[in-house]
Amino acid sequence: MSANSLGHAARLVRETLPPMHRAGRPFVAGGAAATLLLRKLSPRLGLLAGLGTLATAAFFREPKRVPPLRDDLVLASADGLVSLIEEATPPAELGLPDRPLTRVSVFLSVFDVHVQRTPARGTVEKVAYRPGKFLSADLDKASEDNERNSVLLRLPDGRTLVVTQIAGLVARRIVCEVGEGDHVEAGTTYGLIRFGSRVDTYLPPGSRVLVRKGQRTIGGETPLAEV
Repeated sequence: MSANSLGHAARLVRETLPPMHRAGRPFVAGGAAATLLLRKLSPRLGLLAGLGTLATAAFFREPKRVPPLRDDLVLASADGLVSLIEEATPPAELGLPDRPLTRVSVFLSVFDVHVQRTPARGTVEKVAYRPGKFLSADLDKASEDNERNSVLLRLPDGRTLVVTQIAGLVARRIVCEVGEGDHVEAGTTYGLIRFGSRVDTYLPPGSRVLVRKGQRTIGGETPLAEV
């Protein structure tokens, strides 16, 4: 096989297999080490550990996404299923006025991509973490009771929106990689929730919702609403 053919094959593999978020590297490295150790004790245990390591690598995948070229859209922050569309008060720890906003909730199963992406271009005004319970993320009260991390984003037109990462039944760690004052572009990765979770987006007043309950979303690409 020629060098050109090998290079083409390598490019195809890179384009087909999505990269892995750096938060997953310690888990995959630990799984690989366990696989090598267990293979010496039992080929069957080594095979199971190897499959578990591959599944872990797949969980932390971070596929490339291409956001729409429109500034009047709020994009889905996560891959998953639209589980709720309702009026709700944003998280109290953000210090926002106590008035309901339209909230779109997306539930992530363990098979979905678990990185979160910024829903719009803007500036991060506040990041607020709150510890809590680990109820199943598809329950209504998960938004109120579970561990969560909220980001208040100021849009270029001055309006704000909120996106909240919520830990689920199996999740025990929320990763948020943006801070106050950061400027973000729509569709860029800003965080991750480990192992089953939910993401709530609180829309600016007057937004027109573009999804409905039961619809699947693609993080960084699917428009949730027009603002």
